Amino acid sequence: METINETHFEGFGKRTQGKVRDIYEQSEQLLLVTTDRHSSFDRIIAHIPHKGAVLNLMSAFWFELTKDIIDNQLIEVPDPNVIVAKRAKPFMVEVVVRGYLTGVTDTSIWTNYQKGKRDFGGITLPDQMTKNMPLPRAIITPTTKAGHDENLELSEVVPRGLATEGEWEEMQKSALALFERGQEHASSKGFILVDTKYEFGLHDGKVILIDEIHTPDNSRYWLKSSFEERISKGEEPMAFDKEFLRIWFKENCDPYKDEVLPEAPPEMVAELSRRYIEIYETISGTKFAIDERLPLLERIEKNISKYRV
Repeated sequence: METINETHFEGFGKRTQGKVRDIYEQSEQLLLVTTDRHSSFDRIIAHIPHKGAVLNLMSAFWFELTKDIIDNQLIEVPDPNVIVAKRAKPFMVEVVVRGYLTGVTDTSIWTNYQKGKRDFGGITLPDQMTKNMPLPRAIITPTTKAGHDENLELSEVVPRGLATEGEWEEMQKSALALFERGQEHASSKGFILVDTKYEFGLHDGKVILIDEIHTPDNSRYWLKSSFEERISKGEEPMAFDKEFLRIWFKENCDPYKDEVLPEAPPEMVAELSRRYIEIYETISGTKFAIDERLPLLERIEKNISKYRV
């Protein structure tokens, strides 16, 4: 199945490449093209059909649902894979909000809990907690954005010059409100929003939400109906995000150190694509449908043609 691995459109402004998005810079706005690149462990580990469209459309849904909490980057969605976004100066801190003790990456709360750390996001966790248990309350565990993610204490953000005290307070307040809204809506649709990360930027002197929100790429989702049963059996929750593919790579290689990684099993790639589409349709209440009459890159370029500069 065709995937969008990268784009090189001409005439839309300077192109830069993020982990998942290709960014076209224009004087007043950005064209954010979400590809099918699958990023984990600070590298690309696979390409997942339809993933980019799901992420883009999911973000657009959540941006609309949460714009009363904080203004965001969204201007228009001219194509399933593209958001036209307000230009903003990003804060170099990711605001990670967690509701459960879980994760497999170096920055995950479960990985650090296993190493003996107990203080997270302003609370001290007891000993003898087990993986995937709910936390006493939602907590914020910020990380840096430059290069390899680095965990930060809440008190480090302002002294490091990553934000002013007022900006950091606004980001924390907004992040917790966004997470609460996300958990409530996800729960009503049969999912648990486990954790997520938010990125913020300055636009016209105001803090706004940028990048993406509550997608299965930057958030962890579990199926609510089977959660208790699977936990009681010592099984991992049914995940509707990229975690199950991350776990496979952790079990089959060292994804941080190995120069060459094994290829993701085709059946897992197909299953991840299916899960992404299912959670989008369930959360948004909208059927996932894209025009496949043209090759993907041709379709995108046609739909964004009015933004050629």
